[in-house]
Amino acid sequence: MPLGLVALAIGGFGIGLTEFVIMGLLPEVAADFGVSTSAAGWLISGYALAVVVGALGLTVATTRLPRKPVLLGLLLLFIAGNLLSAVAPSYEVMLAGRIVAALCHGAFFGIGAVLAAGLVAPQRKAAAVATMFTGLTAANVLGVPLGTLLGQAAGWRSTFWAITAVGVVAWFGILALVPAGAGESKASSVRRELSAFKSVQVWLSITVTVLGFGGMFGAFTYIAYTLTDVAGFSSGAVPWLLVIVGAGLFIGNVLGGRAADRGVDRTLVTVLAGLVVVLAGFALTAHSQWATIVWLLLMGAFGFATVPGLQTRVMHYAAGAPTLASGANIAAFNLGNALGAWAGGLTISAGLGYASPLWAGAGITVAGLAVMGAAAALARAPKRTAPEPEPALAA
Repeated sequence: MPLGLVALAIGGFGIGLTEFVIMGLLPEVAADFGVSTSAAGWLISGYALAVVVGALGLTVATTRLPRKPVLLGLLLLFIAGNLLSAVAPSYEVMLAGRIVAALCHGAFFGIGAVLAAGLVAPQRKAAAVATMFTGLTAANVLGVPLGTLLGQAAGWRSTFWAITAVGVVAWFGILALVPAGAGESKASSVRRELSAFKSVQVWLSITVTVLGFGGMFGAFTYIAYTLTDVAGFSSGAVPWLLVIVGAGLFIGNVLGGRAADRGVDRTLVTVLAGLVVVLAGFALTAHSQWATIVWLLLMGAFGFATVPGLQTRVMHYAAGAPTLASGANIAAFNLGNALGAWAGGLTISAGLGYASPLWAGAGITVAGLAVMGAAAALARAPKRTAPEPEPALAA
């Protein structure tokens, strides 16, 4: 495995930690700044919105620049944002720091995925993307619980100092280990990058990303309530139960990447169908603690097994200019998060109970499966012009 992939994974770890650790520290942050819980929630919502803006805006702005220097610049933005959060004297400055850090998120994963794929042989592209995203899954498995414990023991600011240090390590790692010119292609331009969106398959892939990931997050956003109010776990058990989800994310990311290298469309159809079964099964048996533990692992595994394939599929069909399309797909993951959270919230507000977001997630995933099935069928259909083959990346 190229060491450059390790450096990219470290960057992904820091960014994933920045996004998710705030959820465990929100009460401490709100109390320190004297703001309401809903106001503190903007430290999460504002981050997500800034990810979408950065994924598209910064990718467009840097499209003519070499990818390695761009990634180094994005990590400087990440370091600056977390440093600002660590020293923030007020809630407003803290929110600004979160937004600054978030701007690099989508562009880093979008450009980094293209660069990671360029470090390996063509038949290993999905696995390389999965390796970079391993940092994101590790942030959920280890980083969030440890970051929360650090923040509770030494103050929430200590966690952001630690994240800043991770960013510095990633910066030097990419500088030293990623070869200059890795993942580069023909000189690009905004017009060239936008031309990728002429492909119907690019749009179908992005739609599947929104719906497939949105289905998982429809369930995951309110999982703490499902665990305590339906399964009957204590609130103190929730962080450790989420480690099980994180373990599933890690397993799904690795296995999903390997499977996608043998056939992207087949893998995505299978995994999305599996996710529907998992979410529906979870909803039916959420009252059982033992069943819940199993479903948590499977939900993480099937939910994140889609990520390498979805990212690789977009890059395949935007092969001539994949950078902006790759960034747009990262934005689509965050739009899926918002869609899932909104749909799950609607079911709770309707009085359907705390297991209802699981059904909402299953319904959204069914829609994603339908779109993926249509996209796969279209890819197999004979065409009068040059075809867009199903991206089975194995030689």
